[in-house]
Amino acid sequence: MHDLTRRRFIRDSLGLCSLAVAPLAWGKDAPLNSAGLSFQSLHTGEKLQTGILPGKHPEPAALAAVNHVLRDHRSGEIHTMDPELLMVLAKLQNEVGIAGPFHVISGYRSPKTNAKLRADGRGVAKKSLHMQGKAIDVRLPGCELATLRDAAISLKAGGVGYYVKSDFIHIDTGRVRYW
Repeated sequence: MHDLTRRRFIRDSLGLCSLAVAPLAWGKDAPLNSAGLSFQSLHTGEKLQTGILPGKHPEPAALAAVNHVLRDHRSGEIHTMDPELLMVLAKLQNEVGIAGPFHVISGYRSPKTNAKLRADGRGVAKKSLHMQGKAIDVRLPGCELATLRDAAISLKAGGVGYYVKSDFIHIDTGRVRYW
């Protein structure tokens, strides 16, 4: 009986050690939580837990849910968001180590909305990648904006804009550039 207890102890201890070491083997691509990437739209109040994890492209149902939450809140128009943009956000979240939802200022933007914002002098690009579902404006509660910007730049995955007065960063999957 004593031997059986010792064997069980050794077996159980080895199992716990392997669980503790597994995230280290994944490195910065280890998911912060199994629920995946999450969003909160600041304009509609909608919240979404996607199940999208770093390095794993979204399932069609998850992408459809993301497309809905990141729709043009002014017109209601829905557009497919770039799955690579979602991967960048999942990596960014792991980079800064904060699992909370991204607060979304702007996701998809229809051409009509983009033209109106541009005409209103809002500093919107004529050929904004928001109109292609390849850009998002976000903040991450619990993460300093400058830290979030620096982490996004370190990924070298596209454009990163820093808007201190408006308290958000712009991330896109266009060419690598910073402003």
